[in-house]
Amino acid sequence: MSVEDTYPAAPSFNSRVYGTLLGGALGDSLGYAVEFDSIAAIEARYGSAGLTAFEQLEGGSHFSDDTQMTLYTVDGLVEALEWANDGVAADEIACLWLAYLRWLDTQDVAVSSSAPVPQPRWIDAQEVLRHRRAPGNACLSGLASGEMGTVARPVNPESKGCGTVMRSAPFGLIPHISREAVYKLSSDAASLTHGHPSARLSAAAFSLLIHNIVAGSDIREAAQEALAYVDAVPTKAPELPERLQAALQLSTVHTVMSPEELTAALGEGWVAEEALAVGLYAVLSTTGEDPAEHFRKAIAVAINHSGDSDSTGSIAGNILGAFYGEECLPSDWMEALESPEVIRGMADRLLAVTTG
Repeated sequence: MSVEDTYPAAPSFNSRVYGTLLGGALGDSLGYAVEFDSIAAIEARYGSAGLTAFEQLEGGSHFSDDTQMTLYTVDGLVEALEWANDGVAADEIACLWLAYLRWLDTQDVAVSSSAPVPQPRWIDAQEVLRHRRAPGNACLSGLASGEMGTVARPVNPESKGCGTVMRSAPFGLIPHISREAVYKLSSDAASLTHGHPSARLSAAAFSLLIHNIVAGSDIREAAQEALAYVDAVPTKAPELPERLQAALQLSTVHTVMSPEELTAALGEGWVAEEALAVGLYAVLSTTGEDPAEHFRKAIAVAINHSGDSDSTGSIAGNILGAFYGEECLPSDWMEALESPEVIRGMADRLLAVTTG
């Protein structure tokens, strides 16, 4: 039985927004606890099934830079939409750059004097977002340069880390815009920190996947449509379709791959296309009697491997949250989530400017 055979009633748009952001934070938080551990170390600490629940953690849970940057992506989009709703044209990518520079400030990283000084916003006053949680080097260095990277003149031209993908779900949550707009927003925003084509196209594919789900597609169809779209653009990154096609094909096999098989087939998730492939595979290869059970099983697959567990967990959580809405978020996991009110607060701000 696959996820496509277990549809709940279609969730509301509001529920999809909350589900995407909170689901991503849940997957990120559980994965962050084992991000730099090998599967052998994970199993030695948590047992043969690995880390499967928050109650196994000692000392509480924390989300990582993945959730931080996702929320700052939301804020950059919200600022651009606030200007638009007031009848003033705004450069969306400039708003996102300023938002990411404000995130950089929370990481105590010096920025070039050539960079603008953004005005503070609500998100910047949230203390929980001011902790350094293993941020990616390319995100830090690209922003600290003070240069606003573009597709034509990217910063970190060879960087293809997953720092673009893990922050890009919000681009798929903007209603009433075209696939072309989603693609351009997400790929241009990726260029602010990463220059490799796969980093840009993987972020775009993920955003389009979320966009397609919110529009009503099932997850597999949404992924196939997103893959077809980015595969047709002039810029090419052959490693992306290769990984995504493998994830789609392998997820049809009845038995879920072992962690070792997963990393051998799809990678460890440190680079963009691998992180997206692992997260997608985790979602499509699992199911459950209800959305919450499916969520638990998918996150377990997404994080229990020798790789970038918080990013692959975050991506899987984003996808299932977009598909099921809040219904898939396990109540006991939500009780363990760090500062859900901040995540909901950013979701509220996104909904206020998109649904009025």
